[in-house]
Amino acid sequence: METAHPYDALTPDTLLDAVDATGFRCDGRLLALNSYENRVYQVGQEEGPPLIAKFYRPGRWSDEAIHEEHAFTLKLAENEIPVVAPLVHEGRTLFVHQGFRFSLSPRRAGRAPELEDEGTLEWLGRFMGRIHAIGRVMPFQHRPAIDVASFGAESVTYLLEHDFLPPELRLPYQTLAEQLLARLAQRWADAGAITALRLHGDCHPGNILWTPDGPHFVDFDDARMGPAIQDLWMLISGERSVQQRQLGVILDGYTQFSDFDERELSLIEPLRTLRLMHYAAWLARRWPDPAFPAAFPWFNTQRFWQDHILALREQMAALDEPPLVV
Repeated sequence: METAHPYDALTPDTLLDAVDATGFRCDGRLLALNSYENRVYQVGQEEGPPLIAKFYRPGRWSDEAIHEEHAFTLKLAENEIPVVAPLVHEGRTLFVHQGFRFSLSPRRAGRAPELEDEGTLEWLGRFMGRIHAIGRVMPFQHRPAIDVASFGAESVTYLLEHDFLPPELRLPYQTLAEQLLARLAQRWADAGAITALRLHGDCHPGNILWTPDGPHFVDFDDARMGPAIQDLWMLISGERSVQQRQLGVILDGYTQFSDFDERELSLIEPLRTLRLMHYAAWLARRWPDPAFPAAFPWFNTQRFWQDHILALREQMAALDEPPLVV
């Protein structure tokens, strides 16, 4: 009998058997971690510290794309940058068990960084500069880019083609989205020939574990090609004057290790807009996964779509504001 969703077949016995099959002997302890795109567990070992087992969402990435993520993080770790890279076991980082692809990594603890602290911001900036210095060396071949087409136009098309919006909000959303996409394309063109590099791609504070010795950067699952500012703008927030100060501190650290093209500052609000559009479509694409209605009960309600349209209207206004400056 077919299951409702592929992850239904990922039972505790299946995932423990998967880890056991690699040669790491489990002691039966399992702890599900906060992840929805993939399934991630802390797995106890009979000998040694617990491991983190990440079971990749079927059909999302090709094997080649996953290997590129692994190679990137391993190269960063090789250069003493504190990222959580997959374990290399018997020459492999990607394993398969009963159709599920998975990787293993060491457990790292930490808390969210205190982004109000300038010392923390400069520290993060230095490490992002080092990450991007390596990210510039070569491009991804099997991972897409962050751009208006993939994050914007494809998101709008998916939502409209699958009738997620209430009928009375469909036309307002479609009209606004078309205006935004045209405005975003213009802002991207105005920025000029921005160099794309390998990025973390989703470097929000939740993907940084802070310790007394500094940060650990985790979850490179969304690594893509894109402008450097994509990995920096999610570290700033608040009023414009506050963001200006935070950005200046980050770039003080960043430019010690990597050049920064100031034209990319004009892409902060376009990238914020694309993230909003992509996030709504991501939830829609994952809605058949039973974990999503349970975790995001507010999605796909009248209130959600009203608020989403309002947020996009606010972003339309933000796109007309002058960019932050260095």
